[in-house]
Amino acid sequence: MKYTPTSIQGAFVVDLEPRGDDRGFFARLFDADEFADHGMDRVYPQINTSMSVHAGTLRGLHYQVAPKGEAKLVKCLSGAIFDVVVDMRETSPTFQKWFGLELSSENRSMLYVPKGCAHGFMTLEDHTEVMYPVSAPYAGDHERVLRWDDPTIGIEWPRKPTVLSDKDRAAPTFEPSLHLSGY
Repeated sequence: MKYTPTSIQGAFVVDLEPRGDDRGFFARLFDADEFADHGMDRVYPQINTSMSVHAGTLRGLHYQVAPKGEAKLVKCLSGAIFDVVVDMRETSPTFQKWFGLELSSENRSMLYVPKGCAHGFMTLEDHTEVMYPVSAPYAGDHERVLRWDDPTIGIEWPRKPTVLSDKDRAAPTFEPSLHLSGY
C-alpha cells in the first residue's frame, strides 16, 4: 500500500497497490505492521457501513472524544464521496484545519482519520456505499457533532447538501467547551 500524508497531522490517503492478471487484481486493504510503522491504529473492533440513496447526502461531522476516541479507515465501495477530516485536537499544529478529497469505487483510495479528528462526507452519486472500520466501539456519551458549514472551519463542500439527518442539521458550530477532543 502507498501512504500519502495529508495536510492534517496523522491523516493519510491510503492507496492500494494492486497486482493484476487476466482474472483482475489482488490488493491488500490493511496491514497491521505497516499501519503501526505510520503511527496509525491497527486494531479495529467495529466495522461500519452506510448507503446513501441520493447524491448530495451529507453525513457528519462526527467524532468521539477521549478516552473513547476512534480512528477510522474510510473506503467508498460504490459511487463516490467528498470525504473530509477536521482536526479537533487542541494540541495539534493542524488544529481546526480540514482536508478533503474524493473517494470512489473507481479510484479505490482510502482515508485514514486519526483519533480526535471529526469526519464527514457528502455523496457525489446516487446509491453510494461507504465502509469504515473504527478503532473503538461507538460510545454515544463521547460522541460529538460539529456543524457541517461551521464558519470557523470553512470547509469548501462541492455543493450544498440536499439530505441531512436531524442530528447533523442541529449540530452546533465550534465551541471549545463542546468540541475539544481531549487529544
